[in-house]
Amino acid sequence: MTTGRFAPSPTGPLHMGSLIAAAASWLDARAARGRWLVRIEDIDAPRSVAGAAAEILRTLERLGLWWDGEVVYQSQRSALYRAALERLRGQTYWCSCTRREVADSSLGLAADGAHIYPGICRAGSAREGRALRVRTGTEEIGFVDRLLGAQSQVLERDIGDFVLYRADGLFAYQLAVVVDDAAQGITDIVRGADLLDSTPRQIHLQRLLGLPTPCYLHVPAAVNATGEKLSKQTGAIAIEPTWAALRQALDFLGQRKADTLGEATRNWDPALIAARRAAPASSEG
Repeated sequence: MTTGRFAPSPTGPLHMGSLIAAAASWLDARAARGRWLVRIEDIDAPRSVAGAAAEILRTLERLGLWWDGEVVYQSQRSALYRAALERLRGQTYWCSCTRREVADSSLGLAADGAHIYPGICRAGSAREGRALRVRTGTEEIGFVDRLLGAQSQVLERDIGDFVLYRADGLFAYQLAVVVDDAAQGITDIVRGADLLDSTPRQIHLQRLLGLPTPCYLHVPAAVNATGEKLSKQTGAIAIEPTWAALRQALDFLGQRKADTLGEATRNWDPALIAARRAAPASSEG
């Protein structure tokens, strides 16, 4: 059975960018008569805002985007992430580099703007350090996105060895999302294209851990009038949980011929998204 998911970070209320991702994943799962799960990605406690998770869930309910099963919270799943790190022993190493040291010795910038790690600590045998990194290789990691087509990266060249356990004592997003997707039986991941660059890293971890690789569909990220991705950092405002807001999200996704969620589900066609790829969603939500 198709199983999709929506995995917001509780850094603030639902805005138009996150609603677009939620609507796309919900429609994709429901059109396939599958399950749709909600996971609150609150692993980064310093960025989480009190009450934001509950507000996101209330907004989804009022929009009719109901989920199956219980909501999962990453903050309650540390034991699973720790077990995954144990399984990765031999593929990881401790890194003592500071951010400044990484920036000063970087091989350049990755597609997501992060500095490419040059492997300074890779040959070491330290039993502890600031962060735990996973080794990458020179093989090409590719996948076929359902909307964007063939994608690939050579992780050692394009990203470098990346962090799984952070210097501040938190598990990294890349590890947590891979563990959770497998544990929840996610078969189809529909999310914003701003996460496209993360997918080869996640496939790398899936292969090391012997986990299945889901199908991926990355929808365009909504941007504001200045071309910045809608987010709390760029001043995206909370949406009103109304049909007008959901209608705006559907329009952004190219799903114009629908007056109800049921009709949108019957008419769901990811191919129609391409026609709207260059059109920004209004930051007014």
